[in-house]
Amino acid sequence: MTVIRTDQWLLHSFDNPIEICERLIIHFHDANTSEVYEYLNLHGMYFPFDDGGKLIRKLQNQQVWEIVQNEEQYLQKAWEGPDVPVYIFPSDPFNPLLKREFNGKSGLSFKDKLFLFISENNNEKEIRSLFTHEYNHVCRLSKYPKPEDDYVLLDAIILEGLAENAVDEQVGEEFVSAWASYYSIEELENMWKELVYPNRNCLNTDSKYQDILSGSHLYPKMTGYCVGYFLVKKYLEENSLTSKELLTIESAKIASITDI
Repeated sequence: MTVIRTDQWLLHSFDNPIEICERLIIHFHDANTSEVYEYLNLHGMYFPFDDGGKLIRKLQNQQVWEIVQNEEQYLQKAWEGPDVPVYIFPSDPFNPLLKREFNGKSGLSFKDKLFLFISENNNEKEIRSLFTHEYNHVCRLSKYPKPEDDYVLLDAIILEGLAENAVDEQVGEEFVSAWASYYSIEELENMWKELVYPNRNCLNTDSKYQDILSGSHLYPKMTGYCVGYFLVKKYLEENSLTSKELLTIESAKIASITDI
């Protein structure tokens, strides 16, 4: 795996992210550079703002690229994971969802690449936790035989639950996302039985898929994420397994730990 030195790109082209995305177009077939940037920005990448060079130098001084490089070397070996390019960019400091739910950081993972969007306020363990979460996605997408295009809501919540339990295991419970503790066990069991389970086979083209996953409209905040974390944690504990050992296990088997 290679952590790309995007700091050099950013020092040269911070004010022109479209130019930066020209370097990324090889990873996005049938998309132009503007579409790539729009997509990355939707998931947390920055908008240009004043003093961008100052921000990048601050991230360099915080050794962000070195922290991620060290973590990827460790986790790739520990999880026997794939070698994929890792791209690091500043996150959007004006995105209220990122600030409220994720302390200004986010990521985007694919089977063959990984993006991290990081705030200047994120400390080393927060950066490690973000990379751990996203690289766990890469490993799950690579090792689980079901094609990602065929994922249903159940696969998505288990994907998120696996990643955040990996953070708990690798970095520590205090660096698990705040949403993991929004609800009591009783509330999570009810959310699983009444909201998620009946819709577990929703495709990602169904509006309920994203509504349930993130808790939009009438659904409790972060419903799918929270239920996924709960289901995976319970499966890990009751079977005395590690996050690595769950990477190839079927979503339905992990979810079956809780009776309906």
